[in-house]
Amino acid sequence: MAQRPDVPGEFVARLRAILGRLPDCREEDAWTGVRWRVGGTTATVAHVFGGEDQLHRIVFRAEPDEVMAFQHLGAPYFKSEWGGNVVGMLIDEDTDWDELGELLTDSFCLQAPQRLVDLVDRPGA
Repeated sequence: MAQRPDVPGEFVARLRAILGRLPDCREEDAWTGVRWRVGGTTATVAHVFGGEDQLHRIVFRAEPDEVMAFQHLGAPYFKSEWGGNVVGMLIDEDTDWDELGELLTDSFCLQAPQRLVDLVDRPGA
């Protein structure tokens, strides 16, 4: 079985900059890679990890209609095999970090209590 690669520090730093702006969004080590959760809850906003295929992925939450859209878009997007509202994206040197930032903000707003969602600036929301 192939080893899972560590997530490059550059990717974690970029994700830390995005998710660190969200209220009470906390970074922690996961069983593999790094995840961000809302406060002291088990509500995972995002999880980044390396796969046995040596590619890096991030999974996050999405609205049901968006899940179907991601599933049909194909690479770099995919529907996760766990959780009905969990989708993901392959990340690499060509990742659109602005787009990913919007997706992660939406994921946070799906997972966070309303009092925290109200503190988030969401253009177009």
